[in-house]
Amino acid sequence: MLILAACIVTVFLILFMGMAALRSAQEREAREKAILAENNSGPAQWQKEGAPYIDVQLLTPNEYSRPQIALNEVKYIAIHYTANPGATAMDNRNYFENLAETHSTKVSSHFVVGIEGEVVQCIPTAEISYATNERNVDTLSIECCHMDETGDFEQATYASVVKLTAWLCTRFGLTEENVIRHYDVTGKNCPKYYVEHPEAWEQMKEDIAAQIQEDYILQENL
Repeated sequence: MLILAACIVTVFLILFMGMAALRSAQEREAREKAILAENNSGPAQWQKEGAPYIDVQLLTPNEYSRPQIALNEVKYIAIHYTANPGATAMDNRNYFENLAETHSTKVSSHFVVGIEGEVVQCIPTAEISYATNERNVDTLSIECCHMDETGDFEQATYASVVKLTAWLCTRFGLTEENVIRHYDVTGKNCPKYYVEHPEAWEQMKEDIAAQIQEDYILQENL
């Protein structure tokens, strides 16, 4: 009977601690969103500055995908591809979230751009993500969804990547020359299509450069 009672108490303690952790995470995310609102920032303001709509769905802090290590200076923006054809932005975001439970690897990204152009933010830009190896310390990472094994981005995905990257460049004082591929850091074939077709990569950088100039003009008139 004592053993049974001890087991019951243990189960209740585990449930209580789990609920407390969930409440804590929810309260933390609510505080982060409140800070954005107080600073006249957030998705609505970002769109006025040239960004696509960004759905802020921050990961629960954990050592496997959101370690909350400060990113003190942004020097680069890295473009990746997800390598899981057909998966949505939220599918990828939820995979990162579940690493807190599975502990299977350490990986994440600041943003994920979906097949329909949707943008999900997983990690604040003031924190590192686990995406770009030794450049994690000074790089914002954007994972991009794709429909097939070629890794080519859908038109809607491409448009959102260009707008998001350009807006981030204006936000952190960068140019298109600070936009890199995962390949440029490690030699990994990522983002696949834009490694195997360097002319497509150069075109993307040109499109980003043009969008940066448009965004600066837009922001001057706010």
